[in-house]
Amino acid sequence: MALTQSSDGLGAQGARRGTPSSRRLFARFENLRGLALLAPTLVILGVTVVVPFALMSAMSFWSQIGFDYTDDWSVGNYATILSEPLYTTLLLRSLGMAMAATLLTVVLAYPMAYFLAFHVHRNKLVWLIIITLPFWTSYLLRVFAWRVILGYEGVINSGLMELGLIAEPLQALLYSRTAVIITLAHAWAAFALLPIYVSLEKIDKSVLEASADLGEGPVMRFFRVILPLSMPGVIAGTFLMFIPTVGDYVTPALVGGPNAQMIGNLVQLQFGTVNNWPMGAALAITMILAITLVGLIFLGLMWALRRWAR
Repeated sequence: MALTQSSDGLGAQGARRGTPSSRRLFARFENLRGLALLAPTLVILGVTVVVPFALMSAMSFWSQIGFDYTDDWSVGNYATILSEPLYTTLLLRSLGMAMAATLLTVVLAYPMAYFLAFHVHRNKLVWLIIITLPFWTSYLLRVFAWRVILGYEGVINSGLMELGLIAEPLQALLYSRTAVIITLAHAWAAFALLPIYVSLEKIDKSVLEASADLGEGPVMRFFRVILPLSMPGVIAGTFLMFIPTVGDYVTPALVGGPNAQMIGNLVQLQFGTVNNWPMGAALAITMILAITLVGLIFLGLMWALRRWAR
């Protein structure tokens, strides 16, 4: 009996001593398991994003001599970009138009997401399908649809003339910056709507009830509870909308005029028609750096606003 108790005590003591090591082994196993699950995604990102970005970054320091490239590294392409007003003008115009389209999209998408999150209690999936149904079609078809709507004899001009509000069709609708901003706002709206909706849907309804019990009205409850809690979705939707629209070249080419061309059109021109890949790579890297700078400024402003609100 004594031997049995002693052996049991030694076994329990050994188990207690072995617990930290087993926990470390288990944690290490979990980390390895997590890395194994992430490995395919990391490989795909490395092959499709990191490697092309590294090659493009290296190519941006090359030079073109006639139809040949020289791999003697220089900053000549970046010096040209900074010295030529055309490049800076297109870059600033692209950033401004992308900001306008992003702001328009977020302002219009937020009420839709709010309605879905707080006022639709049944068949939310059906509502989501109805709202996102136009985005199931091709991007080019949606852009061409806006050409029909904004055209010289399009839906808007025809409707205004039928109502007697204008005597002749408006020529400023199509092939303008306004047309590009409207088309971009519609084409990428789903990328802003869905993150905002998810962020609003995750808000605990008991928090809203507690706010109402403390005497907050609907307006103050929105600004002090709902809007701050939904800011992660707003920020995510802003980035998902802003980043691709800066480099868009299809929409300006189809609905924008000479004064509505963006930096993406110039990048496409350098890689395609001009066949100056080093300059195209330098323009693309400059655009990425500009987007990163604007994103950091935006995050800094959001952080400062959050500190001020507290």
